[in-house]
Amino acid sequence: MSRCASGVATITENAGGLPFGGPFAYLASMHPSLSVIGKRSDFLAANRGLRVARPGFVLLANPNGGKGKRYGITVTKKIGNAVVRNRMKRRFRELLWAALPEGGLPDHDHILIGRDGGVERDFAALRTELAAALTRAAEGKGDRPRPPRHRRSRRA
Repeated sequence: MSRCASGVATITENAGGLPFGGPFAYLASMHPSLSVIGKRSDFLAANRGLRVARPGFVLLANPNGGKGKRYGITVTKKIGNAVVRNRMKRRFRELLWAALPEGGLPDHDHILIGRDGGVERDFAALRTELAAALTRAAEGKGDRPRPPRHRRSRRA
């Protein structure tokens, strides 16, 4: 418990010693220069940006119009069950927290898409791959764009 300027007691922690805002509210203060992408439209917009593929993941980097360095993580059900997907997301989160403050592109959205072998890959190998992918993105050297997907006509 602390006191504000007027002398009124304010509670800043819950009974368990964690700050208010849920069990992971303390994570928001760990990296003040990074923010998380939450809107689906921002994830879809990142597909129009630069794409750098690596064995464990695909990095998408897209300018976001002055919103700072933001990151997002996508791991589909193709990768595995919920336990495997959550483990992969935790590993990606740690990688991004370590690499983006120094190596990330300013005012860009960074999306990591998990690939099939990414969970078994060594963490140090993933770290070097992410550093290499970020330098390629900073140089503007992405992989060639994917061909557009053609829709089938509805003719009978």
